[in-house]
Amino acid sequence: MSDIPRIDIDDPDVDMDDAQRLLYRGNLFTGEVTEHLAGKLVSLDAYADGLLNGLSQEWYKDGTLRSEGLVRSGLPRGEHREWHPNGVLASLKIFDEDGLTLRGDFEWDEEGRPTRQWRLKDG
Repeated sequence: MSDIPRIDIDDPDVDMDDAQRLLYRGNLFTGEVTEHLAGKLVSLDAYADGLLNGLSQEWYKDGTLRSEGLVRSGLPRGEHREWHPNGVLASLKIFDEDGLTLRGDFEWDEEGRPTRQWRLKDG
């Protein structure tokens, strides 16, 4: 059994402060935050001290993975993927460790054909 606190984003005790940090019962929240739609889990995000910090995932209502990526101190890091409802990869964004620099941006249609390919040129 996990000791990580888990709350639902729609809980009336969930709020945001002026700095857009997540609060639970007035305190900066550390743990997992879920969102449900029609009783189905549609998102799961890790938080630390009120900021997104860890794995962030979303699902379609049928349970198919919709998106996934790592966030540190509220900023995206590494590879972030999104999928079409049919399970085909829709996009891949690659972020630097600073969380501010986009190094690559790739997109595919629902058949898996590339529609966008962009990579930051070094130098």
